[in-house]
Amino acid sequence: MKIKDKKAEDIRIAYVGGGSRGWGRGLMSDLALAEDLSGTVYLYDIDAETAKQNEIIGNNIEEAGGRWNYKAVDSLKEAMIGADFVVISILPGTFDEMESDVHVPEKYGIYQAVGDTTGPGGIVRALRTLPMFEEIALAIKEFCPDAWVINYTNPMSLCTGLLYQIFPEIKAFGCCHEVFSTQKLLVSALKEFEGVEDAKREDIKINVVGINHFTWLTKAQYQNIDLFPVYKKFVEKYKDTGFCRDEKENNLNVFFKTMQKVKFDLFQRYGWIAAAGDRHLAEFCPGDWYLESPQRVEEMLFALTPVSWRRGRLSELLEETDKLISGEEKFKVKPTGEDSVKQIRALIGLEDACTNVNLPNIGQIPNLPLGAVVETNAQFTANSVTPVMAGNVPENILPLIGHVCAEQEMVLTAVLERDVSKAFNAFASDPLVRLPLDKAKELFKEMLANTAEYLTMYNLDF
Repeated sequence: MKIKDKKAEDIRIAYVGGGSRGWGRGLMSDLALAEDLSGTVYLYDIDAETAKQNEIIGNNIEEAGGRWNYKAVDSLKEAMIGADFVVISILPGTFDEMESDVHVPEKYGIYQAVGDTTGPGGIVRALRTLPMFEEIALAIKEFCPDAWVINYTNPMSLCTGLLYQIFPEIKAFGCCHEVFSTQKLLVSALKEFEGVEDAKREDIKINVVGINHFTWLTKAQYQNIDLFPVYKKFVEKYKDTGFCRDEKENNLNVFFKTMQKVKFDLFQRYGWIAAAGDRHLAEFCPGDWYLESPQRVEEMLFALTPVSWRRGRLSELLEETDKLISGEEKFKVKPTGEDSVKQIRALIGLEDACTNVNLPNIGQIPNLPLGAVVETNAQFTANSVTPVMAGNVPENILPLIGHVCAEQEMVLTAVLERDVSKAFNAFASDPLVRLPLDKAKELFKEMLANTAEYLTMYNLDF
C-alpha cells in the first residue's frame, strides 16, 4: 500500500467469506464510492463458486472506475499474504443448522427473534463458529500479522474474543451498526421536540457501554442539547403505540419490523437508552419480559425472523446474482451506512474517526471483566484504534449485562478447552432458558446433534 496526493493506492484486502451476497457486496458498494482508495480485494470462501461470482460482479462495477480489482482465490494463504486489511464475514454452517438454532427451542417454549448472538441459538452457533475462527486467526498470524482485522460475524463478542485468544497481538475489532439506528431515532426525537430539522446521525454524540447487541447510551448530546430529557418526552408519547422512522421499510420486511417498544420499555425501567434493535435487545432479557410467546412479541410490535424467510431471501439473491453476472441487471452502488470504509481511511491515515466497535476490555468499562470483549466508542487514527474510556455500566443495568458477559466468557472457555459441559452450564443459566435442568440438557443435546457435523472437535457425550 502507498499513499500519494492524499490517496491510498495498492491496498490489499483479504475478504474471508468472499462469496457474501450481503456484507460482501455492501463493501463493494462503499469502496466504489471512496474515490481516494484503490487496490485489490482477494475473495476467499469455502464455496469457491460464490467467490468467483463476486469477482465477476465486483470487476463490473462501473462506478469504481477500475480502481478496485476483485480476485477469487483458493486458500486463506493466497488471500492473506501481504494483506493490509482482513474482513471476516462468514456463515457458520448452513440454514439447516440455523433452523435448529432458532426453531428447535420453540418446542420447549423458548422463542428467539434472531438466535445468532445469545440465548440457546447463539451459544450453539458459537460452538461451531469459534473453531473456524481459530483457523482464521492462525492464518492471520502466519500470513499477515500486521493487518487490521474487521469482523462482522456473529456472535460478534465471542468471535472477536477468540481471535485475541489465539493470536494476542492481533489488531482486530468487531463492527456492528445497531447503535446507528438509535442515533437516528434520537434525530427523530430532536426534530419532533426541539424543532431541529437538519441533524444527521453523526451529529448525535454518544457514550456507548455494554456488549454487542446489548449496548446502552449513558450520554447523548446534540450541540448544547442533552438528549436524555428529549428522549424521555419521546418515550412518554410513543411508549404504547411505538414509533417507526420508516413505515415503508417496515412494510417491505415484516420479519425485521420494529416499533421500538422494547427500547422504550427498557428506558422506563432503567432510565438509560438501550441502543440496539428490539429483536436483539429482547433476547438478552429474561424470557418472560418480551419473548414469552409469539403473542407477547406481537404486543411489543417487533418480529421473530424465521429461517424460512432467510431461505426464501437466498433464492432471491441467487436470482439477482445471475442477473448481475449476465448483465441483465446493473449493480446498484449506494452507501450502506456502515463505517468500515471510514475506518479503513482512518487507519491508513487519511482522516481520523470515532465510532463504536467491539474490543477486549482494557479498562474502558471498569466494572466488566478485563479481557472480555465489550462495545464502546473508539478513536481511529493512523494505524491505531484506541478505545474510549466509557466508564462503568450503570449499576441498575449491570446485573443484566454482567450475567451475559460472564456467560460469554464461559462459552469461550468451553470452546478453547473443547468442553461442552462448560458450554451447557452457560446454556442452562441463560435468561431465555427457563427450564428444569433435565429439560435444558435434553434441548442442548438435541441442538448439538443437529449441528454435529461441525462439532467433531468436541466430545458430545457429557
